[in-house]
Amino acid sequence: MARCMRSRRRTFGAEVSVATLDIVSIQRRVVGVLSSSQVLSGIAYSGTTAAGGLLVVEITGSEGLAGLSQTTGILGAAVFALPLARMALTSGRRRSLSSGYAIGAAGAVLVIAGALLRNVLLILLGSLLVGAANATGFQARYAATDLAPAGKRGRALSYVVWATTVGGVLGPNLLGVSGSLGQKVGLPLLAGPYVITLVCLIGASAVIALLLRPDPFVVARDLRSAVDVTAASEAARPRLRDGLTHLKRNPRAMLGVATIAAGHLVMVGVMVMTPVHMRHVDVSLQFIGLVISVHVAGMYALSPLVGLAVDRLGRIVVLYSGVVILLAACVISGLAPADSVPILGLGLFLLGLGWSCTLIAGSVLVTDSTEEVERPAVQGLSDLIMNLAGALGGVAAGIIVVFGSYGILCAASAVPVVALAVVAALPACRRDSYTRSG
Repeated sequence: MARCMRSRRRTFGAEVSVATLDIVSIQRRVVGVLSSSQVLSGIAYSGTTAAGGLLVVEITGSEGLAGLSQTTGILGAAVFALPLARMALTSGRRRSLSSGYAIGAAGAVLVIAGALLRNVLLILLGSLLVGAANATGFQARYAATDLAPAGKRGRALSYVVWATTVGGVLGPNLLGVSGSLGQKVGLPLLAGPYVITLVCLIGASAVIALLLRPDPFVVARDLRSAVDVTAASEAARPRLRDGLTHLKRNPRAMLGVATIAAGHLVMVGVMVMTPVHMRHVDVSLQFIGLVISVHVAGMYALSPLVGLAVDRLGRIVVLYSGVVILLAACVISGLAPADSVPILGLGLFLLGLGWSCTLIAGSVLVTDSTEEVERPAVQGLSDLIMNLAGALGGVAAGIIVVFGSYGILCAASAVPVVALAVVAALPACRRDSYTRSG
């Protein structure tokens, strides 16, 4: 992409000049701001992964309902994916991302109130809204690619994903500390992590609202419109249904969506029942938090290397690597004793790493296959499908464990992974290029 370009356009009621914009510097700033917000949102969301499920079990007394909190949160991410994409189309990334984090903060307040009142419905409603913050975090990765050249999209996206590592690893390990602090101010033990969630999401919203300037989507759209009259016309009337039309006619984009969805379905299904599996044999909260932290590290810590591999080796190579790693994770986790923290830690680490490969490779495939003006729409649809798949995985996981076992769950999780490998081998999906338009 050109370093600078001459043009002057009116965007969202304000005249924006791109006459002397340094795109490289803007992109660097965008990635930095997005990464900072991801650290905060990582702490906010990862701490609720184990706490939400355990809170529901504590109130209802049913392990079969343990996945409801996480599933509702994932469902919330699906519910808010398209509204946030629409907001990005019409108002830019800054308003969309800051609003999503603010909605998540409101959800944390409802969960805390539900814990105090021992009201499961209130907890689930709060979890639904917290899911908006998760949807926002996923859309932030796409914002990092708005101004990135095709050959560096994997790395740009992966840096923002990687930033979640700090918060993602720290969040679960704060379970014991945040619970104790919550008790000191009169809150139930498992409500404590949601106080941390509230504070961090307010911070993430403020970082985006104050610092994500100029808006990367607005700049990318205006740069394209400056040299393409048709693109300028399309930018003036953005529609979500255009993204659906594009997705239907593009096998590469559909493969990207399928890759993201399959990886997320498997990751959520196995991960959400692991704390319950361990708690069933009285493993302490601290060790459960440790295993989840190792899992989150697998999801995010190596993402820059995954992004580099996507750019250097190709999207399909990394996709198949994710398939192999996810299958290994299912085998190791399924055979591990419930009280074996090291083996379950290894299985969950690989589960996270396989998810990282499918997420980054699939996300770049989706971005490669779309033009700037339609990307938020297609990306929003991608996140909607991903989170619906995750919600399905969470619900199915609880049912399988109740009527079967954790081992059977892990075996069943291998089925969609194998299906993904078959789809990726279809002729229409074999070609591995960066983008149609370069």
